[in-house]
Amino acid sequence: MGHREALLQGAKQCLAEKGYARTTARDIVAASGTNLASIGYHYGSKEALLNEALIQSNVEWGAALKAALVRGTRGGGTSHERVEALWTKVTELFDRHRGLWAANFEAITQAGHSPEVRAALVKGMTEARVGLGEILPDATGEKRDGHTASAVGSFHQALITGVMAQWLIDPESAPTGGELSLALRAITGDPRAEWDAVDAATQTDRKSGRAA
Repeated sequence: MGHREALLQGAKQCLAEKGYARTTARDIVAASGTNLASIGYHYGSKEALLNEALIQSNVEWGAALKAALVRGTRGGGTSHERVEALWTKVTELFDRHRGLWAANFEAITQAGHSPEVRAALVKGMTEARVGLGEILPDATGEKRDGHTASAVGSFHQALITGVMAQWLIDPESAPTGGELSLALRAITGDPRAEWDAVDAATQTDRKSGRAA
């Protein structure tokens, strides 16, 4: 592996372990086994290297997410069962990529001061929006296209960002796939949602020993 590739791998490691703002050039050098001069030669600056590492890490996360979603859409069941299965897979990925998501939130705070960071985030958000809209099926299990796909992709992207924040801050109370499915049905007026909520609460009470 050459210095360019080693630097990128080292920067990705540092993003996951230390975050965007706390990573120094020396941290990257130590993780990559290279030298400080290599950063300037291959990437121009530490910031440019970290931006590239963030983009690549998100591409890898996106590939893992796509694989999980594709597996989830292959199953049968009702629409709300498919939503629950999909979001259960997504939250499992959150748990395995906590460092990356923390780095993403740090990068968001830098976006207002760095056109390069903002451009990298916009690129990632656009690709995610399109990808989610194309992958996720509707209530009948059919795929969408056009404006509807874009709107659905934006909706799920907003959910992912919000759920991600909750998993980072308070994973013990963050919503599960089942809770997200229940919430979506309640919002859209599914009459079964209220009964399912009572049933879910009863099961939770029994598991915690509060029920008779």
